[in-house]
Amino acid sequence: MQGYLSIVLHAHLPFVRHPEHEKFLEESWLFEAITETYLPLLQMLEGWRRDGIEARITLSLSPTLCAMLLDPLLRGRYERHLDGLIDLAEKEIHRTHWDRAFRELAWMYHHKFTLARETWRHYGGSLVGAFKQFQDEGRIEIITTGATHGLLPLLAGHPSSIRAQILTARDHYRSCFGRDPRGIWLPECAYVSGVETYLQEANIRWFILDTHGVLHARPRPRYGTFAPVFTPNGIAAFGRDFDSSRQVWSKHEGYPGDARYRDFYRDIGFDLDFDYVRPHLPSPENRGFTGIKYYRITGGAGPKEIYQRDEALKAAGEHAQHFLDRRVEQTRQIADLLDRPPLIVAPYDAELFGHWWYEGPEFLDSFARKAFHDQKTFELITPGEYLHRHPTNQIATPSASSWGEEGYLRAWLNESNEWIYPHLQVAQERMTGLVKKFSKKATALQKRALQQAARELLLAQASDWPFILRAGTSPDYARRRVKDHLLRFIALHDQLTATSVDEKWLAEIEARDNLFPDVDWNYWAIVPCSTPAD
Repeated sequence: MQGYLSIVLHAHLPFVRHPEHEKFLEESWLFEAITETYLPLLQMLEGWRRDGIEARITLSLSPTLCAMLLDPLLRGRYERHLDGLIDLAEKEIHRTHWDRAFRELAWMYHHKFTLARETWRHYGGSLVGAFKQFQDEGRIEIITTGATHGLLPLLAGHPSSIRAQILTARDHYRSCFGRDPRGIWLPECAYVSGVETYLQEANIRWFILDTHGVLHARPRPRYGTFAPVFTPNGIAAFGRDFDSSRQVWSKHEGYPGDARYRDFYRDIGFDLDFDYVRPHLPSPENRGFTGIKYYRITGGAGPKEIYQRDEALKAAGEHAQHFLDRRVEQTRQIADLLDRPPLIVAPYDAELFGHWWYEGPEFLDSFARKAFHDQKTFELITPGEYLHRHPTNQIATPSASSWGEEGYLRAWLNESNEWIYPHLQVAQERMTGLVKKFSKKATALQKRALQQAARELLLAQASDWPFILRAGTSPDYARRRVKDHLLRFIALHDQLTATSVDEKWLAEIEARDNLFPDVDWNYWAIVPCSTPAD
């Protein structure tokens, strides 16, 4: 082997749980991701195990996602959702009986939904436990991210909040997987100098950055992004490879834009009679996605053409071969220039594979199988394995950076969402004040209120809300979530400092925002500020 390739999939969704409603639109984000991404990933891993495919990949499972996957209420709702998908597919089989092309697609969906239900039931609805099993077998490495995906550079004015995001994530990972995480996906790959202090406290050994975060490190990295750099305190930073990212993510060159692939937006929830699809919509009063889509991307401004599953799978195989050929060529070229085997790090959002790019799981499966059988140039390993094999690396301080628009936090700090951060700063300082006030003595009820204040603050810090406000996809919901969590925090702060804790109301919000049952509010104690390296 002349080099290595690390595929890193980042699985994350914001915490959305509304027991006060029988059916809630935004809960469908989780249900769609389970059906289209997480269950297909498990099916892919099962196939690799069955066929003896050695293809180590890295999967980050965010604490909020794990909390939802473990929640009995959401698991029960997902089972009903999956049963509803199968019912809808059966209706579509009958409706399209005399239209062969559509009928074949209806049968395809029925088969895929039925297989998803079989996989779900095989693992007893415990997807966290299923992924843990593959990690325990040594087939994948699971890493963590910020507790609620808080954007760490925008919390730098209050270091205790960075610490709390990281240590809470570490604690939750322990409860899910029975060990400590060795790696972390910094939320939005956003780095600020000093974060490694808290990674070291959590015993996390490595993290992922976007390309320029490593290329602009000081001193300049001699191996570019093809080897990690160690921060001065010994935490490894891996940089995203530009070429492998461009071939998947590029608007103009990326594989998911191929005209043969399934179109994401053309859904029967918008095309068919409203009363017919209404029982299967995520919000019964509004049209939306059902998950059954009959058209391909097609390209151009003309009408959409019918999705041809065989042609789409052929395209996925062709793209997997192309991706393999490029990585082989890239590895050989770089290996001739370096005095060590190069590492290509290819990080992606997990939900791209299956949800946004319907054929993405087939692409991944085909690529891994081809990489295992058809070439001997590079090996699929995890960043953690690379450090075990190559423990000596250059010391450098990464550059402040993020991925996304413009590469420097633009998507999360702009005219649409800047109003959030002054309110967060005040709440964060008040949280530290509460810790100081109650660190030596607190009643059982006060401790419950302090834990809930911590949960509300963590939820308000999620990077998802400012991103949604920028993207404009569900801005009213995102705005309401930020305000609701901040208002609950303010009320808890006032009860703890000025009046008394309303136990009945506290129980209500504990039942609603119920993640991190053992959250440690002492993590918000004053910590020394970390100074950037010279």
